Amino acid sequence: MKSTSTHRAPAALGPYSQAVSKNGLVFVSGQIGIEPTSGKLLDSFDEQVAQAMRNVKNILEENNLGFGNVLKATIYLVDLENYSQFNDIYATFFESPYPAREVVEVGALPKDAQIEISMIAMA
Repeated sequence: MKSTSTHRAPAALGPYSQAVSKNGLVFVSGQIGIEPTSGKLLDSFDEQVAQAMRNVKNILEENNLGFGNVLKATIYLVDLENYSQFNDIYATFFESPYPAREVVEVGALPKDAQIEISMIAMA
C-alpha cells in the first residue's frame, strides 16, 4: 500500500493519509473546503464545495489521475437542502459517464464544514 501526501491539499486532520493506493485503486480520504495554503475553512457552501473538489483533484493529480478515473464518490452534507446547489457545482468537474455516487446527510463534520467529499479512482 502506498500513501499520498501533497501540499496542494490540506494536511490530514488526524491519523490518516490524504489517499492510499493499492492494485491500481486510489482511495481519497474525505476532503472539506479547507484552502491548503492558509489552512482556513472557506465561508460559503459554494466555496466549500469548490475547494473540496479542488482538494480531491490535487490529490488525484498527485497520483497521475483525474476526475475521469473516478469510479465512486461519497458526499456528506450537513443540510440536504443544499443538494441541488451541490449538484450544480459538482457537475462542472465531471463529464459523462459520471461516477457512481451517494449523498448522505450528517449531523456534523470536522471543523464545522458543510460538506465532505471522498472518492475512489482507478489508474
